[in-house]
Amino acid sequence: MTAQTDIEVVAKEVIASLSNHSQIRTFSSRPGGFTIEQAYLVTPLLRAAFEADGERITGRKVGFTNRKMWTEFGIRSPIWGYTTSRTTFELADMQVLSLSEFSEPRIEPEIMFGLKAAPTPAMSDSALVDCVEWVALGYEIVQSIFPSWTFAAADTVAANGLHGALLIGKRHAIAPRKAEWQRELTKFEVDLYCNNKLMQSGGGALVLGSPLVALRHLVELLANDLHNPPLRAGESISTGTLTLAMPINPRECWTTMALGIPLEEISIRFS
Repeated sequence: MTAQTDIEVVAKEVIASLSNHSQIRTFSSRPGGFTIEQAYLVTPLLRAAFEADGERITGRKVGFTNRKMWTEFGIRSPIWGYTTSRTTFELADMQVLSLSEFSEPRIEPEIMFGLKAAPTPAMSDSALVDCVEWVALGYEIVQSIFPSWTFAAADTVAANGLHGALLIGKRHAIAPRKAEWQRELTKFEVDLYCNNKLMQSGGGALVLGSPLVALRHLVELLANDLHNPPLRAGESISTGTLTLAMPINPRECWTTMALGIPLEEISIRFS
């Protein structure tokens, strides 16, 4: 698969799958194969389609930052996708979320950052943090347009990073306790519950060592990308799951509690 027309066909198929909530055969399993480089050529076409449909880009999601997931899915490095005004919500306003629009949805508790300035690869860690206006604990709902969550890394990129929805919790300003946030983000822990039953435990260290490291990885990845724009002020960045992603079903209530960092407990119920 090399021609631009082939890339356009992939983008149209992904958009149709997302719109129809249907699943499709992986692109990597088709004749000619499919590479990461080709997949990131699909990404700007997805953005154009989202915007043509009236959606506004709200930021990016970083996927597969938890190395524990790499073996299960055959992934070797993180990937990213867009979040939009159609998929981004305030958790406080979303007490119940319908799963009818997602294919094989899973839940991921994540750290989210709001950017007040555009970060660059050469920045020090301190300067990188200065680009962040707020931090929040929230959820990303991920989905697989490929049956049984079986795919190659390139497939996940073409599928907009498996993004389904972003649920952002209470925002906390970074600047007043900058040093504390930097330290806590590497060490804090989380417990993930379903209907009051502990399902997973994890923490910031599972996200490439810290969610801030995941942010830097995204900045560096985009700096070497000739086809997709760098981060800009105003974007929200979801940095990757703090636990393993868990399958979700209607009538379940999921709760995440953070330990070692001043971020409130969050909950979401599904229908």
